[in-house]
Amino acid sequence: MAEPSTAAPDVPASTATPDALVIGAGPGGLAAAAELRRRGLRPLVLERAERLGASWRGHYDRLHLHTTRRLSALPGLPIPRAYGRWVGRDDVVRYLEQYAEHHDLDVATGIEVRRVERGGAGWELPATGGRVLTSPVVVVATGHNHTPYIPDWPGRDGFSGELLHASAYRNPAPYTGRDVLVVGVGNTGAEIAVDLAEGGAGRVRLAVRTAPHILRRSTAGWPAQASGIVCRRLPVALVDRIAPYVERAGTPDLTRFGLPRPDSGLYSRVREGAIPVQDVGLIDAVRSRRVEPVAAVERFDGDKVHLADGTDAGPEVVIAATGYRRGLEPLVGHLGVLDGRGRPVVHGPYTDPAAPGLYFTGFTNPISGMLREMAIDARRIARAVARQAVRNG
Repeated sequence: MAEPSTAAPDVPASTATPDALVIGAGPGGLAAAAELRRRGLRPLVLERAERLGASWRGHYDRLHLHTTRRLSALPGLPIPRAYGRWVGRDDVVRYLEQYAEHHDLDVATGIEVRRVERGGAGWELPATGGRVLTSPVVVVATGHNHTPYIPDWPGRDGFSGELLHASAYRNPAPYTGRDVLVVGVGNTGAEIAVDLAEGGAGRVRLAVRTAPHILRRSTAGWPAQASGIVCRRLPVALVDRIAPYVERAGTPDLTRFGLPRPDSGLYSRVREGAIPVQDVGLIDAVRSRRVEPVAAVERFDGDKVHLADGTDAGPEVVIAATGYRRGLEPLVGHLGVLDGRGRPVVHGPYTDPAAPGLYFTGFTNPISGMLREMAIDARRIARAVARQAVRNG
């Protein structure tokens, strides 16, 4: 595997003319490269950071996978049992390093691809150092959580307190004794709120625009992920009808604490991109009032945050767990392969007829587990590329 490089790193000689270029050395990119290599192709993975798995290295300290170790392994290498059932952030990074070494992948770090262009050899990728890399196949695996997004709330720039995106949060130590408002009740916002409450923050409020579906991460040993895998094979309407009974059996009603059960169907919400919150302490924190759900943020005004229900908050710190954008427009937006929300119009083993040989992986947030679906994508992409290579002779 290529060593981390300087500002103008060298492409490994073994892949000077690769059969495929993979953009991004996270789980999706490494899995795709491993499967391509297994089929006898010579992929080169390009990573803009100085080390692979950069996005995982930047996550908050408390983070563990919400999917099981067994169902989160990438193709060709199980996650070690020693990492436990719910693998922690540092062990995910360690596993990715082991994975690249195990499959002897060529990973060129410190190379940022700025644009994917059509060329005589299929695709041309202008990159760091003025070089242009070419290949008939490009796999884009830059990640679902690429560009942090903070809403342009009125008065935001004039807020006299501290405002940061959840991507900049690491642990509760800097917030001991402070009044913190976490905005957004997805899995990240919920877990950061719990982390702050347990870590000594003076007050923790959680701003909620739409009440989430909340599920236990595991019930009697049965992981929520396994239910998610089953759900993907069932009609949306059927899952929506069944889910309320599962939720009531597994999670208490938090309405009197400010977190009511949602009106919309669980799987309908999933199809819109809203994954259920897996409980890793939120229920207990809300019931003990260590985390206080409040209304959504409407605007900022000096040291005040005005909420949708007409009340005001005066937090010292606002942490925006408000999601990410895919950030694909500069890279491939000119190719007509993105929808109106900046997401690839095709995914996995499919390529757009107007952009043959261009694949995308890791740009969905499935209820069955992102790492699991990346592994499936990797196998399918490699199969599709190998078949096309045979057709081309």
